[in-house]
Amino acid sequence: MTETAILPAATIGIIGGGQLGQMMALSAKSMGYHVGVLDPTPNAPAGQVSDFQIVAEYNDQNALKQLANKCDLLTYEFENADQTALARVQKETNVALPQGVDLLRITSDRLNEKNFLRDHGLPTTDFAKVSSPAELQAAVCKVGLPAILKTVSGGYDGHGQQDINSDQDLAALLHEWPSGLLAILEKRVDFVKEISIMVSRDRDDVVKLWPLTENQHKDHILHLSFAPAAVSEAVLLAVKKEVTKLAQQINLRGVLGVEMFLTTDDKIIINELAPRPHNSGHLTIEACNVSQFEGHIRSICGLPIEHPRLSQPAMMRNLLGEDLIKARQDLVKHPEWHFHDYGKAEVRPERKMGHITVLGQEAIKKLKAWQP
Repeated sequence: MTETAILPAATIGIIGGGQLGQMMALSAKSMGYHVGVLDPTPNAPAGQVSDFQIVAEYNDQNALKQLANKCDLLTYEFENADQTALARVQKETNVALPQGVDLLRITSDRLNEKNFLRDHGLPTTDFAKVSSPAELQAAVCKVGLPAILKTVSGGYDGHGQQDINSDQDLAALLHEWPSGLLAILEKRVDFVKEISIMVSRDRDDVVKLWPLTENQHKDHILHLSFAPAAVSEAVLLAVKKEVTKLAQQINLRGVLGVEMFLTTDDKIIINELAPRPHNSGHLTIEACNVSQFEGHIRSICGLPIEHPRLSQPAMMRNLLGEDLIKARQDLVKHPEWHFHDYGKAEVRPERKMGHITVLGQEAIKKLKAWQP
């Protein structure tokens, strides 16, 4: 059903001021919207390119209400926004929250997420809830080994995860079980590729899909993303079918990042959902006719979205920690680089500081060979 659009120069409030919020804000500003940001870090990346920033914790009820009162609609750049506080503020202020809080409830809790996928007939790995040593032993019997034990919330880039590959690993974990741990045990997937896709729905509820990307990780952190992913036409059709079904069943507004495994027998397994633009979709800024960030803004504002198209093969490389310093120095040698520096105040090891995107096979080859 066609909805009433929120047009420029309305004000969009973003909960979270990191690089995703920054790129959302840049896209919104280019379309004529005003942007406000809530983030506890002064001069946060998104705050640097927005009209105003409220410096406060994400669960600060008064700060959230202040943001809502200054904005026409709210969105978020991460899945751990305070759902209770957000729902209360929406009720008190009547600010638009197109993505709602149900999407956060599903995607901020791995158990909720896996249950949602399973209950809606979407492909995911075997899993079981774990909150005690006895439940862990029962879960291993059900799921089998090797498996991965993950905290139900708060983990990212490999944090909050522990491999259980053998009975010895299991025994060690049972012996040192952390008090109060609520976790999920997931069967390890035998995969050949990690792939992801960005999806949204426009004002008429038409599902829009960005090009499928192939991802390579280092130490559980995304290192490279390529588009188009080298998969068969049958795999691509399966991805489109399942992700379209997911977007409709979750009543999607905004962009949803869907991370998947491609198995040895060419089946797809949905691994994780991200209720906002995703790291592996950054290359869409230069490589597509409409970026994931513009798509996000258009969707939450009730605007039409052109079907995303890839102009040519592309690759994105994350810049972690000191990589950014070397990339700044080497920028004079690389006219082919689309260079993104997030403007974070502190350079820390394994922290995402920026990224580089290149277009075309020759530039991809050169970026693969670049060593910071």
